[in-house]
Formats: sequence, C-alpha cells, structure tokens
Amino acid sequence: MIEAPAFGMPSVWATHARFAPNKIAAICGERQMTWGEFDKGTARVTNALMGLGVQHDEPVALVMSNSLEMLEIMFGIVRAGACMVPISGLLTGAQIATMMADSGAKTVFVSASNRALVESADLPADTRRIAIGFAGEGWDALPSAPDSDPSVRIHPEDRFNIIYSSGTTGLPKGIVQSHGARTHFAWSNALELGMTRDSVTLVTTALYSNGTMFMVLPPLLLGATIVIMEQFSPAGALALIERHRVTHAFMVPTQCIVTLDDPALGRHDLSSLRALLSAGSSLRPDTRDAVIQRMTPNVYELYGFSEGFATMRKPGDQPSRPTAVGRPVIGFDMRIISHDDREVPRGEPGEIVGRGLGMMAGYHNRPDLDAAMIWRDEAGTAFLRSGDIGLIDEQGFLHIVDRKKDMILSGGFNIFPADLEAVIGQHPEVQDVTVIGIPHPKWGETPLALIIPRGEPDAAALLEWANARLARTQRLAGLEFRAEFPRNALGKVLKRELRAAYWENAG
Repeated sequence: MIEAPAFGMPSVWATHARFAPNKIAAICGERQMTWGEFDKGTARVTNALMGLGVQHDEPVALVMSNSLEMLEIMFGIVRAGACMVPISGLLTGAQIATMMADSGAKTVFVSASNRALVESADLPADTRRIAIGFAGEGWDALPSAPDSDPSVRIHPEDRFNIIYSSGTTGLPKGIVQSHGARTHFAWSNALELGMTRDSVTLVTTALYSNGTMFMVLPPLLLGATIVIMEQFSPAGALALIERHRVTHAFMVPTQCIVTLDDPALGRHDLSSLRALLSAGSSLRPDTRDAVIQRMTPNVYELYGFSEGFATMRKPGDQPSRPTAVGRPVIGFDMRIISHDDREVPRGEPGEIVGRGLGMMAGYHNRPDLDAAMIWRDEAGTAFLRSGDIGLIDEQGFLHIVDRKKDMILSGGFNIFPADLEAVIGQHPEVQDVTVIGIPHPKWGETPLALIIPRGEPDAAALLEWANARLARTQRLAGLEFRAEFPRNALGKVLKRELRAAYWENAG
C-alpha cells in the first residue's frame, strides 16, 4: 500500500517556498518576508525547539506583539508538531501564569514589549523563557539552528493550538483545535471569501487572537500575502489598503465605527478591496450601511464561536430582514433549540447550536465543560451550544437575537439589548452604545444605555429621543456617557464588567 503523504498546512507552506520562493509572504511596517524566507525561518524555529528537547504535541506558549518574528515563531511551533499556545499581552501576570500552568507549557516566547509583564507572572523556575528582540538575566536566546526541513510528520488529530479567550477570569477555558480543524478553517474561509494565491490580506487585530486567523490561515494555505499592522489605527489601515492593494481585510465592528469617523476616510483608494469581513460581534444595521456606502460594497459579516461553528453573510445575500448574519459556512450545520432542548420550527427564537468539520477537539482538561457544551439531535449527532439566542428565517438566514446571559428580565418581560442598541445607534450623536441590565426594586432589573458620544449631546434629550422609539417594555431607565468600553481582543464589549459595578451592592 502507498504511504499516505504528510498531512497539514506545514507541508503546503514548504511547497509554496519550493515553487515560489521570491513571492512575498508577509509584510510588517517597512519589512517584508518572502515565502523562501518564511520557510527557512519557521524551519529554524522548529529545529531549535527540537534541539531543546520539545516533544511532539508539547504545549509551547508565546506572549508577543504583532511582527514578522511572531508569525515565524507561531508557525515554527506548529511545524514542529508542538501545540501552539498564544496568550494575550493584555492580561495580568497572574492570568498569564494561570494559563501557562493550565496548558502545561514549559516554554514561552516573549517580545520586548511584554518582558515586564511576563517577569511579573511568577512562573515556575523550570520555565524556559525565550527572549525575542532583547536580552537579560533569566532569559534565554533562541538557539541557532539549521534552516533545513525538519521533516516532522503531522496527523489530522494532532493538536494545532490551545486558544484562551482574552480577559479570562477564574478557571481558564482552553479551546483545543486540531490540525484537521485548522485546515478546514483555512480552506472553507478561503472559498467563502473568494481568496486566491494573488490575494493580499490585512491583519488589523492581534495575532494571538483566534479571529485574526481569518486573514492568516487562508492566505498561508493559498500561498498569498499577509500585511500585518503592528498596532491598529484607522488612518494606518486605510493607507495600507491603498499602498499594498489589499484585497481582503478583517475589522471588528468597533474598528469599523472609528474608521467611519476618521478624517482619513475618503482620502485613500479602497477599490482593491474584494472583501471587508466583520466579526467578533454583530454589526449594527446603520454601521453596515455606512461601511457599504463609504468604504466598500463588498462587506462580509461572520457570526461564530471559536469552539467551532460559523455563518457568513455575503454581499450578494438579500435577506428580508437587516439583522441576518448569514447561512452556515461550508462544512457546518446548525439548529435552534428551546429551553427544554427541543428543536424549534423556523422563525422561532432559541439557543443556536452548531457543528461541522472545524469543531474543537474539546476544552483542555475540562471534560465537565465538554459534556455541558453538547446537544444531540434525535439521531444522536453532537452539536455545540453557543449560549446565543437566534432564529432561522424562511430563507435560511440566521438572525442573532442576543446573548443568553445578556438578556434582561424586567417585570416578566424578556428584553434583548441588541434590539435597543440598534435603535439608539441610529442617533447621529451616538458613536457606539451598549445596553446592560441594572437592579430595579420593582422590576428586578431594567435597561441602562451606556453611550460613547459624538460631540456633547444633551443626555436628557437623548434619553427622551430613544424612549420615544422603543416599546414600553423596552424603555431605558437612564443613560450614561462613557469615553470607552472594556473590550476583549476582538473588540467585543465585556458587559459582565460593566454590570458588576451596579450589582455588587444590590440586595
């Protein structure tokens, strides 16, 4: 019998380097890296790790800032058959230590900008800390190693990475994704977004974030080009789109909102954009319309969760309602279930459950959470629970009603903050808005709007304007202005942090 060929994206990357070594693989600032250089760079990282004794499937962490070096190290770890554990630089030292311990990582790569943070983490003495871009006592340099092909054999079920969500509190949840699932992620999103080997993608978010992989894994699979922003700014993103003729970009809704407000919009040629993908949280309809009118008509919107499910709304889609977030991405299926775990008919709201080829292998060392995550249909097929409330319309489009945990129960009525945010967001003096439930002595809880304003609007007048457009059961108890909201790596508002201040002393 003929031996099966090596599996996985590392073997595909080597092919790109062999047949198109001088093609640009990645750009960051004024530096660029060819496919030949990417191949040799990841090989050196892989060979160095193997020389240090890192074993197949061993977790290896990194706390780094966006750079070409981070790209090489991430995928050098993957190429070694080790398990990549990217950790956010926005966390505390204690949280980093907790994630390192939970994952079992004994090696961590750290960039200069995160040195002090990791030094505050109080890691075990036997942790190997590898400095990238600096030197210091207690830090190791990445050993010199050959750039020859390490020839590591990888299997579909091998672990590709463990992803931890930004801002994790308490016991962390590490999402384990296999090489098979990550390969599906790459090819399915490449097809859905219309990417080719000539595509140029723009990375505007942190490389450690799972959502950023929409602009990384598909182009790596295709042998395309990735443009990496060290740090996002609206003017910087617009300039890069024009300079590099970017074809595909990913922006979270918050980035879309601030870009629409930036004076640089309108000064740059964005005609190369074939797809502007938004994900992380739902685009308000008014924001989507403004992006289409002022940036590009080629707006894609993705709803999904890192555990393994996604839908996509495309420019050609014409749903009957503006709240649609699309149909399942290739390789996925979904259902809507009631509170008693029964599937509900089309048009009725309930919890979204999904399944597909990109599903996680499970939560790292948390079989209890794996069991709680699963819903099975009548045939016994396993679906993953999202924790989101949605409905499927007669055209097969998914609509997000809201997060289960964000729903406000006021006087016996279910109030979904997204409905209120869609109305309030239409006011010209509202840049961004989020609605939370706060304690109320009579109704149990009641909605409060937190607003990032444009200019200096009158709070009383804005409250009156909003309540005149909301149903009686939805009316706001009040509104407050904020300069910013706490957010995760993909810009999603951390409502639990906003609610905490109001509920701490509630009787």
